[in-house]
Amino acid sequence: MKIITLFLGFLICLIIFPNISFASSPYGEMQIYYNERLLPGSETAKPTLKIGEPFNVSINLTVYQKSEVSVMLSEIGDGDFVILEGFTKEMNKYGSKVMEKNSSEIFEWTVIPTENWAGGSIPINFVYQMNDFKTGDILINSGFTVAYPYISNEHYEGETPTSKKQPVSKTEASSTSAHTAASTPAFTLAGAISVFALVFVLLRR
Repeated sequence: MKIITLFLGFLICLIIFPNISFASSPYGEMQIYYNERLLPGSETAKPTLKIGEPFNVSINLTVYQKSEVSVMLSEIGDGDFVILEGFTKEMNKYGSKVMEKNSSEIFEWTVIPTENWAGGSIPINFVYQMNDFKTGDILINSGFTVAYPYISNEHYEGETPTSKKQPVSKTEASSTSAHTAASTPAFTLAGAISVFALVFVLLRR
């Protein structure tokens, strides 16, 4: 049954998150890093990790026009990964930032896998949305799999970074009322994730 679940999870990720890194578009470009190593082209990191072993995911995003950018790390299930520190503090929850024209920002996270998928593989995804700052129009709403790690049954015994609670910056706070509606990310991807998460739960029973 677990083999079927793993296959289904991989298939879902291929459908929802094409294995194509957003290298460039009319609205901007990005570089994707796993443990500070640039992932070229359509490459997805496929490491073997121990339970509780920390790894780093970072996205260097450049925008070509003033935009409100919303990003998150997502998982298909619930509690498969824990964010120790980063731009957002929880999986499947957006953080937003206004970026000026032709500016760059690094969105970075330190994450650990839990024992939920010990002995199996589970993807971790990057989901993003860009809204035109003036009009609020959605410029792009997409996502992709950053890493597809195999989680071993061993427990990590090295040093784990401590979680740092940082105050929310002004750029992460909600926008003014003029941009509130525009800044809310479209939940097409998140909705799909929720549906497939239910499939995962049912199959694992």
